[in-house]
Amino acid sequence: MIRAALLWLRRHHELVNALNVFPVPDGDTGTNMLLTMEAAWQEIAGMPDHEVGALLQRVARGALMGARGNSGVILSQIWRGMAQVIDHRPTITAEDLALALQEAARTAYRGVMKPVEGTILTVIREASEEAIGAVQRGGDLMEVMEQVVRRAREAVRRTPDLLPVLKAAGVVDSGGQGLYLILEGMLRCLKGEPVEEEIPMTARSSPGARATEALEPGAEGYGYDVQFILVGRHLDVDQIRRDLEAMGDSVLVVGDANTVKVHLHVHDPGQPLSYAIRWGSLRDVVVEDMQAQYEQFIQERARSAESAPPPLQPGQIATIAVVPSEGWGRIFISLGASATLRGGQTMNPSTQQFVELLQGLPTDQIIVLPNNPNVVLTARQAAELVSDKRVEILPTHTLPQGVAAMVAYRAEAGLESNLQAMKEALHRVRSGEITRATRDVELAGVAARQGQWIGLVEDRLVAAGDDLEEVVQWTFEAMDADSAELLTLYVGADADPSQTARLIERLRSRYPQQQIEVVEAGQPYYPYILSAE
Repeated sequence: MIRAALLWLRRHHELVNALNVFPVPDGDTGTNMLLTMEAAWQEIAGMPDHEVGALLQRVARGALMGARGNSGVILSQIWRGMAQVIDHRPTITAEDLALALQEAARTAYRGVMKPVEGTILTVIREASEEAIGAVQRGGDLMEVMEQVVRRAREAVRRTPDLLPVLKAAGVVDSGGQGLYLILEGMLRCLKGEPVEEEIPMTARSSPGARATEALEPGAEGYGYDVQFILVGRHLDVDQIRRDLEAMGDSVLVVGDANTVKVHLHVHDPGQPLSYAIRWGSLRDVVVEDMQAQYEQFIQERARSAESAPPPLQPGQIATIAVVPSEGWGRIFISLGASATLRGGQTMNPSTQQFVELLQGLPTDQIIVLPNNPNVVLTARQAAELVSDKRVEILPTHTLPQGVAAMVAYRAEAGLESNLQAMKEALHRVRSGEITRATRDVELAGVAARQGQWIGLVEDRLVAAGDDLEEVVQWTFEAMDADSAELLTLYVGADADPSQTARLIERLRSRYPQQQIEVVEAGQPYYPYILSAE
């Protein structure tokens, strides 16, 4: 059932990602829940499945250490609660399942400092209530699970009625939808219904795979990563897989007689594309030069080494900053951070990654800057697991807040005085983000069309338009830039240099009394991150 839940979620996780309140291209709830489930599955993949209690203990442990993002942490707490009830049981009955879901809901609510209804918490609570009722009505395991899935689906549908921001955005809660898919996958397993074409788990590429795990290059270098969707009629999936395996490596072919998803590594990308066209038409073709990516990786690793932090002495206070790019890593190291951890939207670090970093630092006093609201829960969960050190999570929700905190940090000061100074610094900075809208939406009186530039200020949509420079200026105005002393423009990986130059000139004309700084930060998804302090 765990495998079925994982496969069903994997099949639909991109739909969960799309359920973003804000129309921005970095929805990652589905990915975070998928990575959490993959970590749980890896804990039991080689175990015999006749001891349900032992299996669930391992699932809970894997989910705990692999949890990413707030949704992943809450999901890990759900598995933890279930495991506490099913512990030592060789099998599971309908009553066991109901009690396990009830404890899962309690554990999930306890794991959140300020529980909010209209979220994944509501879905697990209502599902558990339905399970208890179904058992009291005499339902067997199949009947209870059917009622649980039905109630979860209804609870997800009602989330916009409980959380106004969901209704305004026209979406249901993404975490709740992810949990519903997990429960639905388990039910499909009980019914013997398919969840996905059977492919060995080891043959799949994990969304969290590391760049260093790439195949060794041949004489021609690393070659190209090719992905596409093949649409046709009477497609022979097995034959297509065999033919493509003769062309390259890391071949993944899944689908049916009408639609096939393909991924492979080749030295001549034209070969598989020309072959596929003979079967039908191509959609969503992606061709990436892995040799160029590898060379860029080496260069970034070298730059990272050049900007390594000074050695940390035992007893000193360490600071860890979560960063979305090498550029942001250099910024925080230059401000005195002891270590950085790659993460942010679509790539939230896991509990395990936090624990390993915390344990590896030669000090017992550590301050963590999550720099993203979706990383805070994971960091707190990791801190609880490192019991021999004092780990403080400073709730920085944005990167500019993290910068302000590090500016206030003093290596010679004590932990308490540093925490107080860094917390006070958070209130002296206002943060903004610029990106493109991924769908039509109207929030807080601001209407945005898909493809338009939009400006967000600390989780509020404040500007939308076709002119990037105007949207940046409107966003700064919403940040009360006129009253600030310093305005900073953090330039992302996708920003156009000529447009950046024009934007800087416009801002200096608009804000002649303010100091304006421009920093190459290289963050993805957001051409510009703004700061006013």
